[in-house]
Amino acid sequence: MKTPGHNAVVIVAGGKGLRMGAEVPKQFLPLKKKPILMRTIEKFYEFDNTIKIVVVLHAHYIAYWEELCVEYKFEIPCQIIEGGDTRFQSVKNGLSLIQDHKTVGIHDAVRPFVTKKLIATCYHHAKNEKCGVIPVVDEKNSLRQIQGSTHKPLDRTGIKIVQTPQVFPAHLIKNAYETPYNPQFTDDATVAENAGVHIMLTQGEDSNIKVTTLMDMEFALFLLKKE
Repeated sequence: MKTPGHNAVVIVAGGKGLRMGAEVPKQFLPLKKKPILMRTIEKFYEFDNTIKIVVVLHAHYIAYWEELCVEYKFEIPCQIIEGGDTRFQSVKNGLSLIQDHKTVGIHDAVRPFVTKKLIATCYHHAKNEKCGVIPVVDEKNSLRQIQGSTHKPLDRTGIKIVQTPQVFPAHLIKNAYETPYNPQFTDDATVAENAGVHIMLTQGEDSNIKVTTLMDMEFALFLLKKE
């Protein structure tokens, strides 16, 4: 049995982009009659029903989320905090609510198909190896690197696609986020590496997709049929 209070997760849902042409951000769109964000939260609660769940929302949508929770009778305990102007600031805001927890994951709100197995693997390694852990999958496409007006093929065997959750000892990632924002911070691992934190790669899952386009939504519906 897990010790209550040891695990935490910051679920980043602070975006307000309407890339799909919907009236609300994609994290609130229903997937088979349940908002994507709720499905994502459920995956971490299934992993550990004592986990502290922090959800970072854009200020304009906090009230809307509360209405959704009432409408869908969604009762998993979550702590809500307002996001910032950048993902970096949103994560930092979320981490401010992580106090006495030993291990914290940071996860995209629109990755609702992450499995309990992958979550457990990331938390296990972060706890035992005292490092950051990020799931990655192979790049399957042919790649080319642009160099000025020329280009050349890129060896894809040395390329990995990064997913979330990215999991860290809490004190290490909180300390890493005390650094000033840098546009070169592409994810939480780059922030951690900047602070000297070792990053371990673990095998991700092809089904752990980030739902950002209409085509992603179609694939998500297909994946739901297989669950």
